[in-house]
Amino acid sequence: LYGNHTVRHKSLPDLSDDEIKSELLTLHQTIKEKFNYEMKYMRPPMGEFSQRTLIDTANLGYKTVMWSFAYKDWEEKNQPAEKDAIKIITENFHSGEIMLLHGNSKTNTNLLPEIIKQAREQGYTFSSLDEYEE
Repeated sequence: LYGNHTVRHKSLPDLSDDEIKSELLTLHQTIKEKFNYEMKYMRPPMGEFSQRTLIDTANLGYKTVMWSFAYKDWEEKNQPAEKDAIKIITENFHSGEIMLLHGNSKTNTNLLPEIIKQAREQGYTFSSLDEYEE
C-alpha cells in the first residue's frame, strides 16, 4: 500500500492549487507507470494543510491521512538513542494508532523488528488503511 507524499515535500498551504495538483499527480503517475498501482491516500508533508488543500487533494481523489503518533526521528545526523526511542514508541502504543516513523532513521530501521514484536506481545495487530476503513 503506497500513499502519496508529494514530489518535493513542500508545505501544501504555501503552494497554488495548480502546484498541489502537479506535486500529487506527478508522483501518482510515476507510481502508476512503475508499479501499476493507483494511490488513494496522501499524507501532507510536515503535516501542514489547510481547508483549501484538503479540498484540492479530495478533488484529486485522495483521502488525507494523518498520524496519531510521531517523534523527532527525521534528522539523520541527530538520531535518538535506541533505548530512548524504543521507550518513547512503545509507551505510546494505542488502539487505532497510525505511527509515523521516518525511513531515513537508522534508529527506526534497527528497532522496527522489536517495535513490531512488542506491539504484538501487547495484543496489537497491524492492518492496512483499506482494512481499517471497513
